[in-house]
Amino acid sequence: MIPHLRKDFNSRFQVADYQSLVRRLETRLGCEVGFRIAETPAFVPNDLMQQMCSIGAELTYSLIGNQKYMEASAEAIPLAYRFPGCGKHPHFMTADFGLVRDADGHLSPQIVELQAFPSVFGYQTVLCSEYHDVYHLDPSLDFLLGGRDEEAFWKLMERVILNGHDPENVVLTEVDPWHQKTLADFLVTADRLKIQIADIAQLVLVGKKLHYRRADGVLVPIHRIYNRAIVDELIAKKIQLPFDCTQPLDVEWAGHPNWYFHVSKFSLPYLQHPAVPPAVFLRDWLAGRHRERLNAGEVMTPNGPRYEQLLLKPLFSFAGKGIHFSPSLAELEAIPEEARGEYLLQQRVAFEPVIDTPFGMTQSEIRILYVWPDGGDLEAVLSLVRLGRGKMMGVDHNRDMEWVGSSAAFIPRECRR
Repeated sequence: MIPHLRKDFNSRFQVADYQSLVRRLETRLGCEVGFRIAETPAFVPNDLMQQMCSIGAELTYSLIGNQKYMEASAEAIPLAYRFPGCGKHPHFMTADFGLVRDADGHLSPQIVELQAFPSVFGYQTVLCSEYHDVYHLDPSLDFLLGGRDEEAFWKLMERVILNGHDPENVVLTEVDPWHQKTLADFLVTADRLKIQIADIAQLVLVGKKLHYRRADGVLVPIHRIYNRAIVDELIAKKIQLPFDCTQPLDVEWAGHPNWYFHVSKFSLPYLQHPAVPPAVFLRDWLAGRHRERLNAGEVMTPNGPRYEQLLLKPLFSFAGKGIHFSPSLAELEAIPEEARGEYLLQQRVAFEPVIDTPFGMTQSEIRILYVWPDGGDLEAVLSLVRLGRGKMMGVDHNRDMEWVGSSAAFIPRECRR
């Protein structure tokens, strides 16, 4: 997206350097990366990065300050997973953007999704560092936001995740964490903050206090949980937790589970903003409500109308699971009436391929990562990029291609303010 930097990178690229990048990255992480690493980072203009950071924060504040919305999103939380003790704001936020061309030909960000859930903060810092070193990028290019260096970034992460507790009493919890694709991120985070990694299904409840079992068999009390377990996966895998989610526990949360539902795809129909493609809940669409918001692009087929310009999205799935392009009316009506509140229809947006690669112009999806410490403000700290040339941008959907996958954004140092 910064033409002279792209031209210089492409002219200097060597396959051997990419192979070195992957080897160095996995050696430093201590495990294989569970998804494809892109050959190239993205070079993002200052004003575009700042615009995305500002939009994500603006939308977050608008949702959290909307009592009607917060009440509606609370009702969307499954009854069995309504954890008590949810704070006034999320500790983590992500805002995913695609890029389109506006009427003047400029790149303009459009929201793909908002999610109040942690992302791969730790992994991304290592990936960016290795990109920088292996490819000998200009020292004036940065990847951290807000004028931070890595030491300041990790101090902020420590503040959010530990909140003053002894690291021995803080755990990163996930469903079977040792077999997750994001294990690399868990390992980096645990190593930097000296916290523990634990399977949420293996915690031990004593009274109202959760414990994890140390390698020597000793039960250690947990004072704070950095939660990475997704309710969608708990339900899909029928995970039996060793505690009742609805009952009070003597524990703090860094990333309270309820926020996964409060700020999610559920928010999109409530947002009226130029950067948010219009969306309507499926139950409303099928009942004939709010159809004027969307351009369906209706096409007749032997099986009835197909809506070429719409996406069907499950509200609470993760990593692009269950997204359906151009659904037919028959497919929408086949969803049981009691489940229609769990889906939305959204206007499809033609994202602009902006990364020039040896395999043609490639799309980028840019995620802004925020943290919000207790007693502090929402802060954009880092970004990540996913490169792809298919309909779906997730790394799982671009397996058999080159110059796609997990990537990073570098910005000229003027953005550090």
